[in-house]
Amino acid sequence: MKQFIGALSAVLLSTVLSAQNYKPTDQGSTIEFVIKNFGINTKGSFSGLDGHIHFDPADPAKANFDVSIDAASINTDNNMRDGHLKKDSYFDVEKYPRIRIISTAVTIDNTGKGGFTGKLTIRETTKDISFPFTAINMGEDYIFKGSFTINRKDFGIGGTSTIGNSCTINLTVLAKKTTTD
Repeated sequence: MKQFIGALSAVLLSTVLSAQNYKPTDQGSTIEFVIKNFGINTKGSFSGLDGHIHFDPADPAKANFDVSIDAASINTDNNMRDGHLKKDSYFDVEKYPRIRIISTAVTIDNTGKGGFTGKLTIRETTKDISFPFTAINMGEDYIFKGSFTINRKDFGIGGTSTIGNSCTINLTVLAKKTTTD
């Protein structure tokens, strides 16, 4: 019996030690988007990353991503446009201050390439989302890179605006290892 308890304890301890918790950081990360405005590609970015990531490349089925950005941090290098995008017909940042993505399934192979499936919430709308990503080991930390396209109208952004419906989001998220959840 003692041997069984000892073996079980070793397995549980190795599981706890191999799975890691990470915190997404703005420094080293970029959250960028591209959308057409009057037919011309317009770029922008967000910052204010927050949340937690539980990740073990050896056991991706147990991975958990719950990450958000500050909607009011939108930056298109045009203050007047940024102010307009913060209003209620676009992101309504006073009522909906965060844009959030939560994983429901994660896969990854031994080269660091994987798939992310989850829920994206913008304003009061949550939609299923899937996209390929890579996980790059940086010592104790990870960089997660991925790209996906959404239809802005699915999230109630911009109404009958002159911007295109299709928006591509490019993610590079530096996640720093933490010692606690």
